[in-house]
Amino acid sequence: EKIGSDVTMQCGSLDNDASVTWKVNGTDVKARRREEGPRLILMEVNMSSNGLYSCFQNPDGQRRDQINLRVGLPPKEPQVTCRSNTYPKGFYCSWHLQHPTYIPTDFEVDVQHNQRPLEVTRDEVHKNRCHVKFPELFTSFPYRVNVTAVNSLGRASSAISFEESSIEKGHSVALCLFPINLSSKRLSQYSRDTFPLKYFLRYRPLIRDQWQHVELSDSTSHTITDAYAGKEYIIQLAAKDMEIGTWSDWSVAVHATPWMEEPKPITSTTESDIIPGMHELPTVRTLLSYSL
Repeated sequence: EKIGSDVTMQCGSLDNDASVTWKVNGTDVKARRREEGPRLILMEVNMSSNGLYSCFQNPDGQRRDQINLRVGLPPKEPQVTCRSNTYPKGFYCSWHLQHPTYIPTDFEVDVQHNQRPLEVTRDEVHKNRCHVKFPELFTSFPYRVNVTAVNSLGRASSAISFEESSIEKGHSVALCLFPINLSSKRLSQYSRDTFPLKYFLRYRPLIRDQWQHVELSDSTSHTITDAYAGKEYIIQLAAKDMEIGTWSDWSVAVHATPWMEEPKPITSTTESDIIPGMHELPTVRTLLSYSL
């Protein structure tokens, strides 16, 4: 029943002139109420009205009925968001209610593209999340997602529409390090270009908390010229498409220290594996040169 309403409970199928006694959770009913024959009327119920109500016929005290009362609220429109971090495989949508209902509430999800329903897979771990496969790529038709919250007191729906490009989000890129023999105290980063991407680089010495940031929009290489010789640095990178999508998460932090003395010649290099994202992100490497 709805919070704030008056609730009438009937003791089984007893006649209107029957005399009964009501109990809640085994104790006397103390809430505001009226009793009319076999009926108990609770006034303006609230959360304290929840409980197992039992009625006993007088004078023998035989129990005639039990009613489990739960009070709550009908749902309001859920908030819905959709994102793709597995592009081009598909996208996921999640939703939540801004206000609690206090009673069990289910959700119905409908996803359509070009006026055709798409298969929705509910997440096994997160009950308020679903996954949808892209039926095609680079489509101009928007996707429409409708989520309806339903409980015994009512239902409410929210719908959002979006284009494929507006929800793309890449996974984190990866950084691997190998040293090179260059002069001065510098750290360099570059990448091979597979898709045209922007890069956002941040770095700081371990002894400081403040990050330095560099955005690269027209270049696939950058040299950090203000590195402290002999100080350990933390370096991270994010990437996004030039025109669509959003920034990836920061890469796993990489630690590097510029040389204090002449390094030995390098005979091999190591290149990171590609981590799948909204597209196949290019391999990213960070080069180190140590101060002489």
